[in-house]
Amino acid sequence: MIFCGSYLNSQSGTGGFAPVAYWLNETGTLTPDMNHSRRIRALRRSMNDHGVQALIVTHLPDVRYLCGFTGSNAVLCVSATRAALFTDGRYIVQAKEQTQSARVVISEKSALGDACIWLEKCGAKRVAFDRRRKNFFVPLEMALVSELRQVKDDDELAIMSKAAQLGCELFEDILPKIESGTTEISVAAQLEFAARSRGAEGMSFETIVASGPRSAMPHGHAGPSRLPRNGFVTLDFGVILDGYCSDMTRTVHLGKLSREERFAYEAVLEAQLAGVEAVRPGATCGEVDEAARGVLRRAKLDEYFTHSTGHGVGIEIHEPPRIAREQETVLVPGMVVTIEPGIYVAGKFGIRIEDMVVVTDRAQRVLTPAPKVLIEL
Repeated sequence: MIFCGSYLNSQSGTGGFAPVAYWLNETGTLTPDMNHSRRIRALRRSMNDHGVQALIVTHLPDVRYLCGFTGSNAVLCVSATRAALFTDGRYIVQAKEQTQSARVVISEKSALGDACIWLEKCGAKRVAFDRRRKNFFVPLEMALVSELRQVKDDDELAIMSKAAQLGCELFEDILPKIESGTTEISVAAQLEFAARSRGAEGMSFETIVASGPRSAMPHGHAGPSRLPRNGFVTLDFGVILDGYCSDMTRTVHLGKLSREERFAYEAVLEAQLAGVEAVRPGATCGEVDEAARGVLRRAKLDEYFTHSTGHGVGIEIHEPPRIAREQETVLVPGMVVTIEPGIYVAGKFGIRIEDMVVVTDRAQRVLTPAPKVLIEL
């Protein structure tokens, strides 16, 4: 039930869709309204623009984005005037506590089957879907919810800022524990324990700690290898807070740097800063990629840059847009992307520096301001 709104939902209602401050759920608990009513309104506008009468959503991050439910079995139906979440008996309490702007239906058999029956009773003739199921559904020409999720609202940005800040604090705290002879997996374990201890729901992805020659592996997950006396150590990690991910990478060095290593690090840092600076409203993702990639090309290191410059972040660790060559998506305020150029010289070393960056009205703001100047331990 929405509290302080113009429409009060009930067990038999269809949800309130006016901007509100709090949601009174079906268990009587008053919780902050995370703009879910506004998100469903935005989805309805998009549905109308694309000629979609009704939509069924099964991709769990999309379900969470639209109504707040976090369970592992969910079917969300949205029509022009109604919204209903279908799940199973494991989530009787959780669904009613979490779900906003949609009626909760606990299915005894199939959530999808009950959803179809409900849509038919609502008068739907054809239903768009995010996965192909039977002749009742028609495929969407574009992913409507995914399109909406690219632009974060103020509530989302506040959560993501906290998650990013926690990542920065974890990096600062782990630095004294990065010592020659320590195993990579020990460093990862200490970082992850600290994250949990400070309130993280979990890690955004499997923590990467790659040292010495292994740092040349872009996805060198922590293993039993011991940190070298001399060499780079790359840490790529993120935390989840309130369902939203953070993502950052820093590369530090143990021992004395060679001239080649110092030149390479400074080139990657320059490329990363150029990529961040290129993030602004109206810029295309391809232009941002080129801003970073061009620096490494001029340093004659671009052949060692083997992946895209970045990606969107949100409820999922990898979301649209993609910051890569020839990507024509135009950046708009509210998008959150990573900027993470790197070089990987097989058998020798690798370097990557990554920030989360939000597009603002005029330029950009870095959400992960941990030091990027070369740290020598």
